[in-house]
Amino acid sequence: MAKEFRFPDVGEGITEGEIVRWLVNEGDEIKADQVIAEIETDKAVVEMPSPYGGVVLKLHFKEKDIVKVGQVLVTIGEKGEAVVEKAEPGARAEAPAAGPSVVGVVPESREEILEILAAPRVRKLALDLGVELRRVKGTGPEGRVTEDDVKAAAAAVPAPPSAEKKVAVKIKEKFDFYGELERIPLRGVRRATAKRMHEAVSTAAHVTHIDAADVTELMTFRERVKPEAEAKGVKVTYLPFIVKAVLAALRTHPLLNASLDDAEEEILVKKYYNFGIAVDVPDGLIVPVVKGVDQKTIFEIATDIQNLAEGAKQRRVDLADLKGGTFSITNVGMIGGESATPIVNYPEVAILATMKISDRVRVVGGELRAVKTLPLCLSFDHRVVDGAEAARFMNDLISKLEDPVFLKDTAEGIDPA
Repeated sequence: MAKEFRFPDVGEGITEGEIVRWLVNEGDEIKADQVIAEIETDKAVVEMPSPYGGVVLKLHFKEKDIVKVGQVLVTIGEKGEAVVEKAEPGARAEAPAAGPSVVGVVPESREEILEILAAPRVRKLALDLGVELRRVKGTGPEGRVTEDDVKAAAAAVPAPPSAEKKVAVKIKEKFDFYGELERIPLRGVRRATAKRMHEAVSTAAHVTHIDAADVTELMTFRERVKPEAEAKGVKVTYLPFIVKAVLAALRTHPLLNASLDDAEEEILVKKYYNFGIAVDVPDGLIVPVVKGVDQKTIFEIATDIQNLAEGAKQRRVDLADLKGGTFSITNVGMIGGESATPIVNYPEVAILATMKISDRVRVVGGELRAVKTLPLCLSFDHRVVDGAEAARFMNDLISKLEDPVFLKDTAEGIDPA
């Protein structure tokens, strides 16, 4: 017997996905748990295994189609078995085309017509009004059907639907008043990013605090650990040091490591530290999460960041790696820029954007000097964090990034806490 495999609820509030690629064709014989499709949700590309074995009788969607949770993805059964089409839950059946019969289903046969007592003009009226005489109770002599009977029967029946189904034509212009247009479908990661950004700016009260750190010492310590890291196959950037500095600052300012429960009107301060690291992919932004940064060394954090970034770019990151974040960091500086206003990764309450490290002039000991500075941009949800608290957090973050003792301990795997 044919079995329908419906798009399952994969959790995390996901309600739909886009068919990226079918890995089977109609007529293929498959085994239970065989991956049959790649489906992109607003979290990641999911490899969808079939719970049934058998022959693929029908693929109900094409690649690039959007499928909602609960809709039939594929029908699987025995070779040669017919597929019985069923209306999806909530779907409305098409109204039957209008015809000469409205009251009833089957028009009268000639024998039935002759048995009905009705004058010719009454029969013609019934035909014109689409009334089946055999379903009309006559009120005339000996049960004869009258004109009034036919009119009453016609009045009791809803007006028939139009035989022609009007199709709404949607016109998409290729040009506007000024020139040619290119239309790019909002799909996949870009679609998910748009939804998440809209949710964030519609809910959180965004404010951005901007400052800069002298990272001359940081560059020195990074160069010091590079040989050891390379020997272990690890690429150490500035980011793991920044992660550790953010961790130290959050321990002093825990409100930035929190979320807001709107329903209960409570601030949920997280006692664990999982940092989302934004990864730029061709069609949007993915934020995998490094778990337990307070329990990991610089090398372990660097390895996690490297593996998660590669997985995100290849769209092979696990759903579990995309949840549980308490604070986010986006490294805009690898592309360039002096400052930015990052959007909080809701429901978190803060995100840090690190900009491009450059030589900038500062007054040091009463003299003008060119020093390596790192602009830092902290966006926060003003419903939870006040501007003064955000400024104090930033001051502590900068002091850690500029402190040789902190950087030395961090590089050697010593937890400053």
